[in-house]
Amino acid sequence: QVQLVESGGGLVQAGGSLRLSCVTSGSIFSGNAMGWYRQAPGKQRELVAHITSGGSTNYADSVKGRFTISRDDAKSTVYLQMNSLKPEDTAIYYCHVDQIYYRNFWGQGTQVTVSS
Repeated sequence: QVQLVESGGGLVQAGGSLRLSCVTSGSIFSGNAMGWYRQAPGKQRELVAHITSGGSTNYADSVKGRFTISRDDAKSTVYLQMNSLKPEDTAIYYCHVDQIYYRNFWGQGTQVTVSS
């Protein structure tokens, strides 16, 4: 079965850091690209960061230089290190298998709240 379990969110002051984790079932993780997405109230879900199975990465312009996506294939886990957090980063963060077969599968997400 498809499993995507995000964790690591919380409340942090502006300028602080958080590291998000997403544990997946190994069968869907291996060989696939992964992404982190976020959705703020009243806004559409947006791509934050993407990493291919080979480790190539892409980031939204708004987070470049502050966020880092990484993966650990042995643990079937993808991470998002978030530094220099800003209030506008406040959102629910989701991980996703960026392959068309899994396009409709999402986890529960983890809330990130950044205070001024």
